[in-house]
Amino acid sequence: MVAAVIWDFGGVITSSPFEAFNRFEEERALPRDFIRRVNSTNPDSNAWALFERNEIDTAGFDVKFLEEATALGHAVRGADILPRLSGDVRPRMVAALAACKEVFKVGCITNNVQTGHGAGMAGTSDKAIQVAGVMAMFDVVIESSKAGVRKPDPRIYQMMCEQLGVDPADCVYLDDLGINCKPAAMLGMRAIKVGGVDQALAELSAATDLIFE
Repeated sequence: MVAAVIWDFGGVITSSPFEAFNRFEEERALPRDFIRRVNSTNPDSNAWALFERNEIDTAGFDVKFLEEATALGHAVRGADILPRLSGDVRPRMVAALAACKEVFKVGCITNNVQTGHGAGMAGTSDKAIQVAGVMAMFDVVIESSKAGVRKPDPRIYQMMCEQLGVDPADCVYLDDLGINCKPAAMLGMRAIKVGGVDQALAELSAATDLIFE
């Protein structure tokens, strides 16, 4: 029985920021996936982790990311990365979210920052307004920058289940990162690692018995 479908935002509802990172790396003649490498080094205490838990501000992130990137061989400022965090909304995923909302509870767990970038960005741009409209569709939204805890910490998944009033075993969870799917699966959720829209919707259909276009 499925009671709730829980979604990541960046890389699931929107295109992955890693795509933008790869374009940035090509522009700067950096090794492919260098930004991902910085992000995955000391993942609980690096600049990304501190920023997504709102433990440092934008200026602090800029400096600390530069230190970490330089230590790995290439001087990249955090300020150059932030504008590339917010991807483009995927219409088919939004349509699937709307279909799920008609039948199940829907929640969003997103690692983000409170600087106007990414899934929790504020503003009046067309993209910001579009993102805000999608975020409003969820019954519950948990943002790492507001909760002070981030994926893959199991507590953030438990917080979602408590707020939705559901058991983890009755949830489907979608995320584009395997490291974030593992805690959800360990709690009993049906975890779907999103590698692309077609694949994700096919697996979501199998899990929910809903048909998606």
